[in-house]
Amino acid sequence: MFEHCLSHKISKDSSTQHTILNLYEFHYINENKTWTEAQQYCREKHTDLATVTNMKDMKRLNNISAGYQREAWIGLYNKTLGTRTWFWSLPGVEFNESETNWNNNEPNDKGIKDSENCGIVYQDLKWGVQGCQWPEYFLCYDDMKTWQEAQSYCREKHTDLISGTKQLQDEEVKKLMNFEFKQLYIGLFRDTWRWSDGNSSSFRHWNLQFNYPQSNSGQYEVILIKENKTWKDALTYCRGHHRDLVTITNMDDRRRIQEKVKNASTPFVWIGLRFNCSMNVWFWVCNNWAWDEQNDCNMFGVMEAGGEYQWFQRNGSERFNFICS
Repeated sequence: MFEHCLSHKISKDSSTQHTILNLYEFHYINENKTWTEAQQYCREKHTDLATVTNMKDMKRLNNISAGYQREAWIGLYNKTLGTRTWFWSLPGVEFNESETNWNNNEPNDKGIKDSENCGIVYQDLKWGVQGCQWPEYFLCYDDMKTWQEAQSYCREKHTDLISGTKQLQDEEVKKLMNFEFKQLYIGLFRDTWRWSDGNSSSFRHWNLQFNYPQSNSGQYEVILIKENKTWKDALTYCRGHHRDLVTITNMDDRRRIQEKVKNASTPFVWIGLRFNCSMNVWFWVCNNWAWDEQNDCNMFGVMEAGGEYQWFQRNGSERFNFICS
């Protein structure tokens, strides 16, 4: 685990001969503990679990943990019953509700509780919110990325996503919005995550291989239906009684669904994956499959209900349990 100690440490930068003041040190504790146990240990032995306030802190943590091929706790925790709070992505820029420029009826979650947690700006420079998982353009690169991918790219190539009302009122931003984009991501997000030591830092540095916590808010429940149906009948059932056949887009989704699949009464379960022979491509249905569309080879995706939970193709006329979202 990582802990930090709020002690002054003076060090010399040999390349510039400037004196650098570090207000705290990070220590790597090579012991296995739960997050709560780690927090208690750090508070007893030092100050608290580590708070990470910027990319410089991240690099320091990476240097300290070099050689340890394991995860380590930091002081970030989710107040699951807490109020979502708005932050600007750029550390040091404070969010002020009195300076907001929301579009009419924003922010809202469009009927899905707690599902929209990332900010966008429209051509008229009004702000809106949407789910962080949807690809959008963003200010610093002309490609479409999810909010967290955009943040990661901007931090790697530049400084951060555009943050704060001062930056959003820049003349260059106005020109871009007038001529090139209908809407794009800005560095505005909200979450229920807090730092153990009470620090109000907005800094987040999530692993992009896993589901982004802002995207998890209000996520759809997944339900195992222990009835044996063809793929098309399973799709009809899910859309009639729930939302859709399940889509799996990241490791968090996969782990969550595997827990449900363990209780299946068939060796495989249908998921929302179908194959198009003419295009030779697999894709998720996600409300995009037309009812009158012909599938020229009738092949669909299943997840095995045990073992390594691998995915296989099966003829759509076979009958299995299925997972709805």
